[in-house]
Amino acid sequence: MTNTSPSTRPAYVGRFAPSPTGPLHQGSLVAAMASFLDARAHHGSWLVRIEDVDEARTVAGAAEAILQCLRVFGMQWDGEVVWQSRRTPLYETAFMRLGSHAYPCGCTRKEIADSQRGIACDGAAVYPGTCRAGLAPGKTARAWRLRVPDEAVILFEDRRLGLISQQLDTEVGDFVLKRADGFWAYQLAVVIDDADQEITDVVRGADLLDSTPRQILLQRLLGLPTPRYLHVPVVANAAGKKLSKQTGAQALDLLKPLDGLRKAAHFLQLEIDAPSSVENFWQRAIAAWAARY
Repeated sequence: MTNTSPSTRPAYVGRFAPSPTGPLHQGSLVAAMASFLDARAHHGSWLVRIEDVDEARTVAGAAEAILQCLRVFGMQWDGEVVWQSRRTPLYETAFMRLGSHAYPCGCTRKEIADSQRGIACDGAAVYPGTCRAGLAPGKTARAWRLRVPDEAVILFEDRRLGLISQQLDTEVGDFVLKRADGFWAYQLAVVIDDADQEITDVVRGADLLDSTPRQILLQRLLGLPTPRYLHVPVVANAAGKKLSKQTGAQALDLLKPLDGLRKAAHFLQLEIDAPSSVENFWQRAIAAWAARY
């Protein structure tokens, strides 16, 4: 795993990391566009990583469709595409390095909810620490959690939102590193992948803002660099819910890429006047983004 000193890290490496649970939609296009524009505006590299660590939710052919969609919409990545499902040895190695910071948990979701510790910022129940001192008699390990230090306040500067603060021990609690179904949790996988790929800048949707303090804590415990972060607004449907595959988001129309690009740019408050082609759109959009960020 890469552990590069600040003086030798690349100037800018960004990434887009979709989950292959279906085709790209307008909401995911906004996230892809923002990360692509930021990389190109800073003359950096833009990588694509397929986040298929949750293999149970992976849809056959979805990853290939996502890559084809990016090509049609004019977003060509640098280097080779990385697949999380092929990187499990990296996650295992990092997990072992955490040592006593990780512990087995035998609690069910119902038991955690019944503890009434509260609801975390991501909508999950705050873990009450039941298994911190060891598994109760008759319990077997279902998952592995990170032991969050007491009064663990994480501060970071978001490039759009400014200073963000979260007290992990009370707002989130000890969070999962390895799930009960045997898959590595998103929080661990994304930290290891970002470090290994030498990502300097993470540009993604604001729905992942509350995950960032957990990832920063893991970075610190593992001695890994912390990227710069920029969280952009997320597209919502008519009911005000985040546009997603679960809320019925429609796949992007590959026959009309300019329409989708203009709509995404408008959502990001980038006014691109009548681009004549996909290539012309990106020329103007990169200049507009560079003027802002």
